[in-house]
Amino acid sequence: MFLAKIFIRLKPTVNDPQGLTIQGGLTQLGFDSVMSVRTGKYMEILLDESTDADASEKIRSMCKELLANPVIEDYRFELQLVDKT
Repeated sequence: MFLAKIFIRLKPTVNDPQGLTIQGGLTQLGFDSVMSVRTGKYMEILLDESTDADASEKIRSMCKELLANPVIEDYRFELQLVDKT
């Protein structure tokens, strides 16, 4: 069994209005050293697959087909082997 930790973020060329809003809020709170904020998504998916290769293939398919928008987002993931207990 594998735990996939998936990180999805906007491509660098895509505007991030939510990030700009957060940056503005941080600046108003006195965090003047914040130069930029980019937002993204994080999710964990537990997979019952027998090999690292099978788990990686499934996660790539999930990201391409549903979890990430390939036009505006990049993704990466980490796999961690976990016990079935």
